[in-house]
Amino acid sequence: MIPLILYDIPSKLEGNHWSPNTVKPRFILGYKGLPFRVEWVEYCDIAPRMKEIGARQNKLLDGRDGYTLPVLNDPNTGALITDSWEIAEYLEKTYPEKPIFPNQSKGLIRAFDAVVMNLLRTAFKFPMVRSTEIMNERGAEYFIATREEGFKEKFSEFSPEGPKRDEHWANLERMFNTSKEWYDEEKGKWLMGDVLSYADIIMASRLFWFERVLHDDEWEKIANWHGGRWAKLLVDVEKECREV
Repeated sequence: MIPLILYDIPSKLEGNHWSPNTVKPRFILGYKGLPFRVEWVEYCDIAPRMKEIGARQNKLLDGRDGYTLPVLNDPNTGALITDSWEIAEYLEKTYPEKPIFPNQSKGLIRAFDAVVMNLLRTAFKFPMVRSTEIMNERGAEYFIATREEGFKEKFSEFSPEGPKRDEHWANLERMFNTSKEWYDEEKGKWLMGDVLSYADIIMASRLFWFERVLHDDEWEKIANWHGGRWAKLLVDVEKECREV
């Protein structure tokens, strides 16, 4: 089997990867045992590189169209897929062993993801700010300039210390409280009880992002919520997906 190619965003961190969106297909590839290699693309190089390979545009967080990562190239089939959800669907259909949408759960998982993402949108500028601290200089400069343009706001005003940051923390906690309600519906460590699904990978991808970009004391705060449940979930997903 020819290794698949995952286009990912580099950083100054050991191991390079950090993005919650690109780690989703990375987790799936590891879980399904599919060989892959990574091509690193700085933020400022995403558009020209994706145009070059023929990838399509996607929706940005601020609502504009633009080129985004992850993109997955499967040389075994000739497929070139943009967007983490569409990549998940493609990998499930093409390589059905070890399913990530077990028991016809795609609709349930999509609903769960929508609920959690809507809550995260009210707080994501805080970890977004932290993300620029671990990016390489070229990528960080481009990221800040384009986000200021997209959100019509100075980057220094995204999540300053004080009431705005406090609100972001409160909204993050609300997101995890809601997630806990979903997880508490079944016995077992996964959303669907004893069966790992893409819902757990989605949660773990956000936890992975926070662990990688937040300051140590900030990550510890999240890790300790609900008796350490979320730090454990991340460890469990990483083990299942061969990321440790």
